[in-house]
Amino acid sequence: MPVNHDASPDVTGTLKERLDSGSFTITAEIEPPRGSNPKHAYEQAVALKPFVNAVNITDAPMANLRMSSIALAHLLQTNCDLEAIFHFTCRDRNVIALQADLLGAAGLGANNVLMLTGDPPTRGDHPEAQGVFEVDVVKLISMARNLNHGKSLGKDLEDKTNFTVVAASNPTAIDLEVEKSKIYAKLEAGTNLFQTQPVFSVEDVVRFQATFPDGLPAPFLYGILPLRSAKMARNMAKWCNVPDSLIDALEANGMQAGIDHAKNLIQDLKAYGVAGVHIYPLGKTEIIPEIVGDVAIAA
Repeated sequence: MPVNHDASPDVTGTLKERLDSGSFTITAEIEPPRGSNPKHAYEQAVALKPFVNAVNITDAPMANLRMSSIALAHLLQTNCDLEAIFHFTCRDRNVIALQADLLGAAGLGANNVLMLTGDPPTRGDHPEAQGVFEVDVVKLISMARNLNHGKSLGKDLEDKTNFTVVAASNPTAIDLEVEKSKIYAKLEAGTNLFQTQPVFSVEDVVRFQATFPDGLPAPFLYGILPLRSAKMARNMAKWCNVPDSLIDALEANGMQAGIDHAKNLIQDLKAYGVAGVHIYPLGKTEIIPEIVGDVAIAA
């Protein structure tokens, strides 16, 4: 059964406080700059602030060099007063550097972290780079839990961190029982919140949640990806469920059909009672106000 979440449109409270209280939550993704100037990211954050509760900062997405996700999370929180979730991968650091960077993030007040495996360097703009992958994502999550308890993989720490740990999940996985086991492994390691891969129908969410007959074990923010073309939709359909009706609409009306579908899906998911949504704008953050629409959370 869906949980009834508060429909209040305010943006008060931290991400963790909103989720704990059951307030519908919206996050969206921002890519860091290719250089050291955060001006464009500031502009995006200011424009998104009336419509989202937090922004995700990707960590060298697709293994392409970008500004540090931790640094940008700190800059956005400090200069734009918008809570951030920084992405953090297993790809680039050994266990000493992983823990050191997490402690640095905590010291900068970046307390929300999405933990991921990370794309291999061969996919990116430094294909000669060596991927580290000294630990997997479950071990990475457990590191953050240990830091929250004042413990490292070596000596105990002088204080404790306060991370809200986010992990990824796939509600349209072919084998949902296997996906469920991955979710429970991440939960046991210390995950507090899940952001999912894109979904394109409420039916997929209903099917996924039915695998948890006693209710979801944590809040899930369901991924919303505004498709831009029928070609993009067909490519997505190779690994997730894209309704034929959406592909037909994209064929007829192009990107506007993708925006309209995303907007309607957010409204339907909120009515169903999910904890919230996470929007993947793929660099086009200017479309988010239209997608959020009547669910806008203006202060």
